[in-house]
Amino acid sequence: MFNWYLVQFKPNHHRVAERNLNQQGFKTFLPLQETTSRGVSKFTTCLKPLFPGYMFVSIELDRSPWRKINSTLGVVRLICQDGLPKRLPFEIVSGLMSRCDRIGKLLPTKSLETGDPVTVVSGALTNFVATVETIDSKRRIWILMDILGHRTKVQVGFEQLKLLS
Repeated sequence: MFNWYLVQFKPNHHRVAERNLNQQGFKTFLPLQETTSRGVSKFTTCLKPLFPGYMFVSIELDRSPWRKINSTLGVVRLICQDGLPKRLPFEIVSGLMSRCDRIGKLLPTKSLETGDPVTVVSGALTNFVATVETIDSKRRIWILMDILGHRTKVQVGFEQLKLLS
């Protein structure tokens, strides 16, 4: 079974490392985000790694020659613990993959609006259904939920909510 692991690549060598790992038969995932920077006379938009210096690689430890990853052009090292690669939880990588397009670019999340029904997906209020009451300029969100028959206003983070369809 393939699991996901973390590879550190040399500064600005993410494409080189990704290409060389893929040529060796390893499946890679490099989530990218669009960034805008100001040049001398204009703004430019480019894709940069979401986690600078790191990418994900899928390895079958008992069948793949995973040790050759450390000598791959563009790669600094495979992140290991006690001499073996440190496996990442599958949910983290699959969750990131579901939020990216086919080239790995992070897709914008659907913005929440006042009145939207949501489910809390993490924290002490997990699985509670609520309604978005207000969203301020710093992306802090207040939701209204029914707890023991009382309407209660609670502040949560954007990442803690999932829009109900």
